[in-house]
Amino acid sequence: MRPFLLGLALALTLPPFPFGFLAPLPLAFLLRGGFREGFLAGVGFWGLHLIWLPQSFASLFGPLGALPFLPLVLLKALSFGLLFALTPSPLARLGGWVVLEWLTEQGELAFPWGFLGYALAEAPGRVLAAWGGVYLLSLLVLLAAYGLAHRRPWVLLPWALLWLWPLPQVEGEEKGLLVQGNLNPLAKVQGELDERVYLRLTREGLARHPEAGLVVWPETAVWQIPEGLDTLLQGRPLITGLNLFGPNRAVLYQGGQILAHYDKVRLVPFGERFPFREVLGRVYGFFFRAFGLGELADRTPGEGIAPLGAYGVFICYESVFPSVARGLAREGARVLVLLTNDAWYGPSFGGRQHFAMGRLRAVETGLWLLRAGNDGITASVDPLGRTVAAIPPHREGFLLAPYAQREGTTPYVRLGDWAVALALTIFLFGLILRVRLPGWRNW
Repeated sequence: MRPFLLGLALALTLPPFPFGFLAPLPLAFLLRGGFREGFLAGVGFWGLHLIWLPQSFASLFGPLGALPFLPLVLLKALSFGLLFALTPSPLARLGGWVVLEWLTEQGELAFPWGFLGYALAEAPGRVLAAWGGVYLLSLLVLLAAYGLAHRRPWVLLPWALLWLWPLPQVEGEEKGLLVQGNLNPLAKVQGELDERVYLRLTREGLARHPEAGLVVWPETAVWQIPEGLDTLLQGRPLITGLNLFGPNRAVLYQGGQILAHYDKVRLVPFGERFPFREVLGRVYGFFFRAFGLGELADRTPGEGIAPLGAYGVFICYESVFPSVARGLAREGARVLVLLTNDAWYGPSFGGRQHFAMGRLRAVETGLWLLRAGNDGITASVDPLGRTVAAIPPHREGFLLAPYAQREGTTPYVRLGDWAVALALTIFLFGLILRVRLPGWRNW
């Protein structure tokens, strides 16, 4: 029971909960123990961290919508159990934990949720992500926990500094109009898009804020570019998602033509892409019919990551992949633009959790982030990770969002996931000490 409760406590230190400053405390106790302790801690942690899944899906699809929750929690808890079993010393576990986080970003079934570094999402010290990404922040959280586990209370001083770090002001000289249509996600899947909502809100927004030089609509906003849009935009560029049958596409439109497009590369497993379909086809069919979705086809992934001119556009789920935003910055993006549809989260806290994680992409790349959501959270985030403008979710509206185009790259963009390599080194060093020097087993 104790590991389960520690797992619950650890989940309360990650977004959207406001207890990130306490993250080292439960972790200090979780740096020891074997498979059983890891599995039980994983059940508590993932059960709370992902509770939005049954809340949101049940509200959309009825009781059957909650079914994927239990197997997902058990699989993620199993990963914790295996981590604990393979890391017999706290030092090895410290490094292995970060390596496990990195592994969850890889492959076709990638689900990069629950990184410990997000405990610092509300701390000014998150700016260190510009040097080593969220993985460096995870390493810092674990190092603080390691110090506490070995009765080194002085580690609380640098930990406190991460929460008291003064941040400078950053000005956004340009303005964008972000539009939030607030359309039903099931209706969107079934093809019931209403482009009139976006035309009306854009007309109202530009009438009130003629200084806006860019217009952004969210993910899968319309089937195609609406007629009469050029007169409304008056030469301004528009970035919008198109609801195509194949790729999940974002386009840059200006002056009567599509100048560039980007097709989503990281597709949602079991949402936009259905793995092992040849084996699980009947299972998928059952759920598609039960949810009233018809026969869903797999989306076609894009061929690569590339910005649309100066705009580093990425789509929804991709905001939790550090590698996607980093790739856009490496290719020359001067501002990040995220198109998303968080209406699937329904009344749960999933949308706020998703937003908090995505904010760190601005810090890692040193770029402004403009986020346009179907039902929110629609916001502007500065390069230090602060939300400088936002509108409430679950209602239609528009936002005048400050931003700036920035040149240059952060150390993280240039050097990549060196913090993971450091974590792997710590993991191996911990194993060597355990084998060669038995007296170091507690280290």
